[in-house]
Amino acid sequence: MSKLTTYTLGDSAVTADLGPVISEALNNKVIAMNQWLLQNPFDGIKDLILAYSSLTVYYDPFIIKKKYQPSIIHKWVEERMMEAYSSSPESTGIEGVLHTIPVCYECEFGMDLQEMSNKKQVSREEIIEMHTSKTYRVYMIGFLPGFPYMGEVLPALAQSRKLKPVPVTAGSIGIAGAQTGIYPFNSPGGWNIIGRTPISLFNPEMDSPVWLKPGDQVRFYGIRRDEFEDIREKM
Repeated sequence: MSKLTTYTLGDSAVTADLGPVISEALNNKVIAMNQWLLQNPFDGIKDLILAYSSLTVYYDPFIIKKKYQPSIIHKWVEERMMEAYSSSPESTGIEGVLHTIPVCYECEFGMDLQEMSNKKQVSREEIIEMHTSKTYRVYMIGFLPGFPYMGEVLPALAQSRKLKPVPVTAGSIGIAGAQTGIYPFNSPGGWNIIGRTPISLFNPEMDSPVWLKPGDQVRFYGIRRDEFEDIREKM
């Protein structure tokens, strides 16, 4: 079983950390812990935040103090996190949803694709083929509402972040290290942009504004520019 470390974030949050690595097994455990806490909540929970291999609970210390009368509030919350860790299975056993996402890799959408091609001494077509050849796991949502951190790309595609962030258009597909992700909004960003999807990742009018979830699977497929515009017009 993975090793658990807990630490506080200020006076109203506790993080349970299973290790600083990208691991499907650890991510499965974090998802299982999250599910256990949703099914066995304590009064005062405000939010649960999933990351690659950690789970953070935000809580109201006044509610916990009034309801449970702990001598040290954060220690009491840490004990609940440890309980979630020991009581939850290593995996929920539930397969994440598989999503297929269209991407246009043409020059105007993949502003860093040619530079990657030059650096790696492989053609643009080979980069596209490699990027679309894998099914990626959504490990976490963060940075921006709906931004999926996914992995892992093939080793030949791994690329360091840019030294300085640049303006990035919503829908842009990027690579940073062994991760690939999608920018849901126009934003500064330091990932290497190789394409763009016409699909929106965040809709505040929906009951569930973010439709990609940790544990889901994503498969990319290439489209032409005219197909990109056709899909975007129908969104």
